[in-house]
Amino acid sequence: MKFGVVQFPGSNCDDDAHHAIGAVIGQPVEFIWHQSEQVSGFDAIILPGGFSYGDYLRTGALARFSPVMRAVDRFARAGGLVLGICNGFQILLEAGLLPGAMMRNQGLRFLCRQVHVRVENTDTPFTCRARAGQVLQIPIAHMEGNYFCDAATLSELERNGQIIFRYATPEGRVDERNREANPNGSLRAIAGISNRERNVVGLMPHPERAVELALGSADGLVIFRSMVESLTRRGAERVSA
Repeated sequence: MKFGVVQFPGSNCDDDAHHAIGAVIGQPVEFIWHQSEQVSGFDAIILPGGFSYGDYLRTGALARFSPVMRAVDRFARAGGLVLGICNGFQILLEAGLLPGAMMRNQGLRFLCRQVHVRVENTDTPFTCRARAGQVLQIPIAHMEGNYFCDAATLSELERNGQIIFRYATPEGRVDERNREANPNGSLRAIAGISNRERNVVGLMPHPERAVELALGSADGLVIFRSMVESLTRRGAERVSA
């Protein structure tokens, strides 16, 4: 299997994601430049955090027009695994690969701190190694992480099990109005969602910054190890077929 980490002008978490995949979990990984128009040969693609194109207009608004995003769109629609982290999540929203939008954090301040997120759905390639209700300690670092969508979209997300992570207390209690538990004010404390097919996930917290205990938490590993397990299973199914 091979992972790809997209590099946009302004990405600043690309090396962190590369390190998490290559050095920590020991899987092949390569950078993909934003001008690349094809992503063949990759099994999973990560859109990392940062400030793509300087966050001009809106976060992710310019990155969605990068040549690589046309390739990522085709890759995702063919069933490839795509993980958007922070700015990568914002890009997926702008590109229409995930529903909803990001607004400025409540309080209009950049937030950089450890948070707790609860795993809501383990029936995805990104959470199959997690337990339902498991609480992960993972850092955030964003100004526009206040997730919002209209009522119809929210109902669909709930009905289809597309809400994958919610902000929570350390004990796992979700409280949308509690600024400690839901630091950016996201609708229904949503921290991460998937598409209906479950192969595209975006989340605002940074799992790549929580893969070694020296960083304060290794809880982010469950996401990357889930991806590896899912890809391994896919490979075995193709061989047996």
